[in-house]
Amino acid sequence: MSDHIENLVIVGSGPAGWTAAIYGARANLNPIVYEGAGSRTMIPGGQLMFTTDVENYPGFADGIGGIEMMLEFKKQAMRFDTRVVTEDIVEVDFSSRPFLLRTSGGEDVRARTVVIATGANARWLDVPGEERLAQSGGGVSACAVCDGALPFFRGQVIAVVGGGDSAMEEALYMTKFASEVLVIHRRDELRASQIMQDRALASERIRFLWNKTVAEVLGDEVISGIRLRDTVTGEESEIAVGGMFVAIGHDPNTAFLRGHIDLKENGYVRLPTAWRTETNVPGVFAAGDVMDDYYRQAVSAAGTGCMAALEAERFLAHGG
Repeated sequence: MSDHIENLVIVGSGPAGWTAAIYGARANLNPIVYEGAGSRTMIPGGQLMFTTDVENYPGFADGIGGIEMMLEFKKQAMRFDTRVVTEDIVEVDFSSRPFLLRTSGGEDVRARTVVIATGANARWLDVPGEERLAQSGGGVSACAVCDGALPFFRGQVIAVVGGGDSAMEEALYMTKFASEVLVIHRRDELRASQIMQDRALASERIRFLWNKTVAEVLGDEVISGIRLRDTVTGEESEIAVGGMFVAIGHDPNTAFLRGHIDLKENGYVRLPTAWRTETNVPGVFAAGDVMDDYYRQAVSAAGTGCMAALEAERFLAHGG
């Protein structure tokens, strides 16, 4: 193993990771970012790489494409000599310092501080047409707060798939823009909290399709409808919609961290101190959706990336 020890290793390359890199580089920490090797549902740059238009990030009056935004983030980080490796971190050892991380290419990396910014994966239905139309910006999304205000969805009949609090929040949010919101749920009762159920059931713009699952998303360039399957009878039907939001939860990318830092029951990184990004392991910080199971927005992720880098800088300055 090389004797070289990195000051700051950043794992992940969404808004949190690149912001941490910008701040770390400007503090002369010479950070290195492991941006990820990519998979079918997650590629370097995170979930914004599957978003066509971003209109709620400050500073872009006319909006910006998700891919373009992440490339600009990366370009800015590299301007300050951030090093980038297109590999995953697959194993860690935080039991002693310097920390040890192993890449998907088999290399061992040692670090004085680490920022975990691996994000979370939206759960998808894995049905025909869904992934294609989600990746092309054809009207399928996993975040109504991110995308629902776009002109594409305004005045349309919109489907929201799910029965939990997230689905009710998405459905209620879309009543501001849609002509009608269809909540598609595989059972005949919701699993959302009672207050969220009451709000959704009281809305005149929300209609519930009970005991239904999505069998296929229809449409070539853009969504035109969905094929539903009745969970009781097995009967299939089609319904025209102008957009679909999948709200069945997220899975944080923390499998490689289990047993090494403290995680919540839902897999997200637990932060012991409010308004701080340090984990239960001094010198290891978490930023973005990997620790945020509430907001899950690009701007909040970038903010925590800034916080993590500043905390890493101060940790090192105080002899960490």
